[in-house]
Amino acid sequence: MSESSCFKPLQSFVSFFKRWLSTHWRSLLVLFFGIYLPLQIFLVLALQVWRLGAGGLSWDVSILLAIHATVQERLDVLALRLTQFGTHWGVFPASIALMLVLLFLKQWRSLTYLLITLPGSVLINRIGKEFLHRARPHLWESTFPPEPEFAFPSGHAMSSMTFVAALVILTWGSRWCWLVAILGGLFVGAIGWTRLYLGVHYPSDILAGWMMALAWGVGVNWVLNLGPNTPTTVAEEQAVEEAIHATRRSKRGARVQGLGTGDQR
Repeated sequence: MSESSCFKPLQSFVSFFKRWLSTHWRSLLVLFFGIYLPLQIFLVLALQVWRLGAGGLSWDVSILLAIHATVQERLDVLALRLTQFGTHWGVFPASIALMLVLLFLKQWRSLTYLLITLPGSVLINRIGKEFLHRARPHLWESTFPPEPEFAFPSGHAMSSMTFVAALVILTWGSRWCWLVAILGGLFVGAIGWTRLYLGVHYPSDILAGWMMALAWGVGVNWVLNLGPNTPTTVAEEQAVEEAIHATRRSKRGARVQGLGTGDQR
């Protein structure tokens, strides 16, 4: 056996791998930065909270005290009003309105994405809170009514990030995507600030909520494969399926014809 024939399978694999990587490198980046890295950060924070048992991490306390040093009456009013938009006054009604629009437009795949992502985020948040049982911070006397639930991860941070991540994914490839990402990022950051300013969350609660929401939103999109060229309506789905079946039938017919020609020879 010649030396060139020994290396031929390896050369063939290298050629295949280069073609595959040139086609799927973007998906690998999304997998790493959109799913793995956020989950890794969340896991590290969760383990630290679990080992600590009670109280905040060292950097949690220092950041909270620094934010509390900026307290003033106008910011109190702003934070109390703005924080409500993270759930009941903002994310929840906006989510319902968006679902109704998608239902009216018959965008079934996008609607399915929202129906899985948004309630799923709430469920994951509840499970995290009940599993870790992290108490709320109590570093100063606050006029804000105490929250009855556990702290980790932050529900406001997670719901706002899930909603914004869903909007970015739904508008991906359109001219609105970057505008949604910028405005959404400001909204998510503002909600996170209100939770810290009011003293109802540690910074690690906020960061964990963001990371889990990002991983969940990207992960569900990974399953549903949403994109600018993805079929969204029933008619489009059926057309794609019919095209796939027609292609398979033609390939099967070509193979049968080839076998018949070989037998005649």
